Amino acid sequence: MKWIMSFLLVIAAAVGIYMMTIGLPKPPKDEAADLPEGVELLKIVASNDFVFDKEEYVVKAGQKYKMVLSNKSGIHGVGVEALGIDLQGDTMEQEVTFDKPGRYEMHCSVMCGLGHDKMKATIVVE
Repeated sequence: MKWIMSFLLVIAAAVGIYMMTIGLPKPPKDEAADLPEGVELLKIVASNDFVFDKEEYVVKAGQKYKMVLSNKSGIHGVGVEALGIDLQGDTMEQEVTFDKPGRYEMHCSVMCGLGHDKMKATIVVE
């Protein structure tokens, strides 16, 4: 019986050491750190709840952005017809310069399920 407890203790210690050295997830990467000078990150996160992470994305007119779509769950896209933006499939990022101030409707451009029609947000160019 004592050897079983010793064996379990050794296994628990080995698992603990493994988790501390190899099994821990990597720290989050700062996506904006790799951007060229003069380019800002506009990250949009979509989920299976048929929502984008924000109702409004505010950007500056004349500023160049790297627009990136991240699907938290499900398969989604981003479409803004008035600005020529369509992120989906293999194209999940696009460099965009928002030239004209205004409010632009953004919608999911991939048929993602029953809530697809309501999956909308607004890009506000100031």
